[in-house]
Amino acid sequence: METRAAKHLIIGGGIIGCSIAYHLGKRGERDVVLLERAQLTEGATWHAAGLVGQLRSSRNTTQMLMRSVAMYEGLEAETGLACDWKQTGSLRLCASRDRMLEARRLTTMARSFGLEMQMISAGEAQALFPYISTEGLEGAAFIPSDGHVDPGGLCLSIAAGARLHGADLRQGVEVLDFAVENGRIAGVETSEGLWQAETVTLAAGMWSRELGAKLGLVVPACALEHQYIVTEPIEGFPDGLPTLRDPDRLVYYKPDAGGRLVVGGYEDNTLPFGEAGIPGRFVRQLLPDNLDRFAPLAERAALTTPVLNQVGIRQVINGPIPYSADGDFVMGPVPGIDNLMLATGFLYGIAAGGGAGEMIAEWLTEGRPSLDLWPLDNRRFGPHHGARAFMYPRAVEHYAHHYKLRPPGAEAQSTRGLRRSPFYQRLKARGAVYGSKNGWERPLWFAPEGTRPVDRLGFLDPGWKEFVAAEHRAVREGVALADQSSFAKFELAGPGALAALQRLAVSNMDKPPGHVIYTQLCNEQGGIEADLTVTRLGAQRFYIVTGAGFGVHDADWIGRHLPDDAWLAEVTSGFAVLNLMGPKARLVLQAVAEGEVSNAAFPFATQRDLFIGAAPVRAIRIGYTGELGWELHIPTEFGAYVFDLLEEAGKPHGLAHIGYRAIEGLRLEKGYLYWSADITPDTTPVEAGLGFRVHLKSKGDFIGRDVLARQKADGVARRLCCFTAEGMLPVYGGETILKDGRAVSLACSAGYGYSVGKTIVYGYLDRALWGEDDFLLEVFGEAYGLRRVDAPLYDKDMARLKA
Repeated sequence: METRAAKHLIIGGGIIGCSIAYHLGKRGERDVVLLERAQLTEGATWHAAGLVGQLRSSRNTTQMLMRSVAMYEGLEAETGLACDWKQTGSLRLCASRDRMLEARRLTTMARSFGLEMQMISAGEAQALFPYISTEGLEGAAFIPSDGHVDPGGLCLSIAAGARLHGADLRQGVEVLDFAVENGRIAGVETSEGLWQAETVTLAAGMWSRELGAKLGLVVPACALEHQYIVTEPIEGFPDGLPTLRDPDRLVYYKPDAGGRLVVGGYEDNTLPFGEAGIPGRFVRQLLPDNLDRFAPLAERAALTTPVLNQVGIRQVINGPIPYSADGDFVMGPVPGIDNLMLATGFLYGIAAGGGAGEMIAEWLTEGRPSLDLWPLDNRRFGPHHGARAFMYPRAVEHYAHHYKLRPPGAEAQSTRGLRRSPFYQRLKARGAVYGSKNGWERPLWFAPEGTRPVDRLGFLDPGWKEFVAAEHRAVREGVALADQSSFAKFELAGPGALAALQRLAVSNMDKPPGHVIYTQLCNEQGGIEADLTVTRLGAQRFYIVTGAGFGVHDADWIGRHLPDDAWLAEVTSGFAVLNLMGPKARLVLQAVAEGEVSNAAFPFATQRDLFIGAAPVRAIRIGYTGELGWELHIPTEFGAYVFDLLEEAGKPHGLAHIGYRAIEGLRLEKGYLYWSADITPDTTPVEAGLGFRVHLKSKGDFIGRDVLARQKADGVARRLCCFTAEGMLPVYGGETILKDGRAVSLACSAGYGYSVGKTIVYGYLDRALWGEDDFLLEVFGEAYGLRRVDAPLYDKDMARLKA
């Protein structure tokens, strides 16, 4: 068979693959080829319900879906093919007080995201969708720009647009295998011969997992059964009905052609599909319907819209839909294979298709999308996320919770307990209430004796706050321990290690061994790709620590920029970490450490190898709370032994255990930033107030230098600001900051500072507003006074940190 060549090769002819081809062609890319094993749309696209909603929990995901809508509005005029796009809006019903609170929070978030969303009465909702029963209904939310579409027609229209822009969409071509050389896909073996391409994108929906396995990958995406019904025609069915979601009853509705309704939902007991492999020729097929499983949803739907009791069922659709290990999309680069891109796991691919295709096209041509898509990034997952024993139970759980109330802080319950530090059982015995991060069990807060160690969640006044307040005071007034073993940890070594770090980091990394450097790694636009600490262990040996959820991403970013004479090794499992902090921390440490730990002998931002008892410990004097403290990196097998020594030595000083919810309030007071919320690849260190970490004079070139030098010289158009509000407001991030009735910013991070006695909010302000001090914060639909203040709010002169 002949060998063919393409610049961009896309595998999968559903809406995502066709959209990627369309947007690549629209950007002027040539030699764009799409391979589809059957015919276009014949995976999951053809049987999708076709709702197009835009609001999601992150701003950039929402804005990506808003781009879908913008594309669909003009698609028919561009391609000449109808897709039956109807921008009729969407309704979200609220049948309980908590659901109204959720809707108000969503409305506030939508406003900060730039999406119009309105709270309306039950009567107004019924006027928009006359079949609704208002009994027990407290209100609703309405998004005017949402809509619905014919999924098959949409995909074919996008495909026509891709062809108009020069893409070659080849049907009936099956991918058989891959050849990988030097960390790149060198060839794609297909039923029509060998393809070679500069980039390969895997957009094969539910088949992505099996194709990924041919590359040695464990793709964290699968397929689940999803059912909906199509009713018989309803007499007098009006045109222009919005789509409808009743999350309290777990159901959704879409007006369909011929006066029919599509009614579906998310039940508790859906089934995985293809767990042992997808049948070889599963093409444009449905699964046997399961009315017993659907019946509870149908009964609930009839309470919402009693007209369902008077019409018959025309069709039951049970089809497999893509799903991921956390219920969100799987997009972006693949560590270890430089020219491979993933675009799979799209639960709501019809809504996402246009925008997701645009983002992947940007990723392929520009090296990054114009919107930071960390919540969707493939590198948010670890290896365990793709294991069958983890992925399928977790996907089924997320499916079941698609519409269920999820107050802030709610944690998944399936497949827990994967990664446990050596302190797990000890802390559990002391009342630890655990959450999970990247498979790690991590204490959120500690229940005192006599209190059940069960998380107490709520929208307005969660029951954990009084206990977190006590933990906060323990850090500020005494001494505390926190288990931070979940940090991702790496060693960088080799003859080129220092030069590589100097090229990657914005700070001067050429400090003597034993120094600890807090720094950022930036992209060419100056955006922050990683925020981490680096300890120099030797001339060409460095210890890198980053957040528990960022290890795969940060290692991939570093790895893609390493020369051949430097290498990165993950050592996360080799070290347990205890953070000892508080004004009495030195008293505890000196009681058990062999060696001097005074300020003179062990100053801030340095590292020393100590013995604690008989255990060797890498002690790093740094922290995330703003108090005197040490991160104690302990060889894992010594962890429990060191814990016992520290706990015993801490008893005379009232040593407390704290969790991550206390750490959050402590770091907000101190003005410490969190990557993925306060700082992202869309923001620069200069904009975020971290310009002091950008060393232009003491080092040579580094990635992003030109942009950052220009910003330091000329100033920036926006900057991260700190705000406070009186009292303890129920804030979690995502709230809208207002000035003169206009949304001017989004709360990146928000919480309560127990030492300063105020609600603390961080958000970016445009330069025109830097002279303003008084703003409003919209929280659950209510406006509260907000004042811009200088950060940090606590220990401005660093006296406590450097004590």
